[in-house]
Amino acid sequence: MASMTTHSATLREQIEELIAVGALKPGQHLDETELATRFGVSRTPIRETLIQLASMGLVVIRPRRGAIVAELGPQQLVEMFEVMSELESTCGRLAARRMTAEEQKQLLAAHQACQQALDAQEPDAYYYKNEVFHEAIYAGTHNQFLIDQTRALYRRLRPYRRLQLRVRDRLANSYHEHDGVVQAIIDGDGERAARLLREHVMIQGQRFADLMASLSQLNQDAA
Repeated sequence: MASMTTHSATLREQIEELIAVGALKPGQHLDETELATRFGVSRTPIRETLIQLASMGLVVIRPRRGAIVAELGPQQLVEMFEVMSELESTCGRLAARRMTAEEQKQLLAAHQACQQALDAQEPDAYYYKNEVFHEAIYAGTHNQFLIDQTRALYRRLRPYRRLQLRVRDRLANSYHEHDGVVQAIIDGDGERAARLLREHVMIQGQRFADLMASLSQLNQDAA
């Protein structure tokens, strides 16, 4: 039973990853037979996995028409990033107060790893290191409920956060914003950490326009 559960979790993670990296694009139909062949399983575990992904908001299951990768409209995106920025802001405030010396070391190591990806100009590598960086901040809150809620929304927004990093200069800007956040947390300045993380995650104005343009380009490439 344990191995079945593990296999199911692995399948979910693999399909979730394909959505996050844009290999399965917003609005794309998810063919159960095709996915079953791709992963070497029957259609039953694929169907169960799609139901799990639907509960996470990554997939939409339509009666008699099958599943598609969930699409977020412009207004939904703004609203979700607005909530994401507040959750991350709260994480920053608590982490600045509660992080242990060991957790601060892990945060600095994650920050250093982001710099290496930036220096190599590898957006994909930076994206994964960026996830580790944010996870280090979440862990520092010592509030499991907050961690779970923040992580769930982060996962829902993964495809869009990833796309943002492909916009010109966003890698360098993201890293410099991290720099300020790290310093605020190490200094124990919760209010500064909160403000900087809110600004780091919030998309508005030009950043939102850039994200929409990237998304439009992604959909054209898929056509």
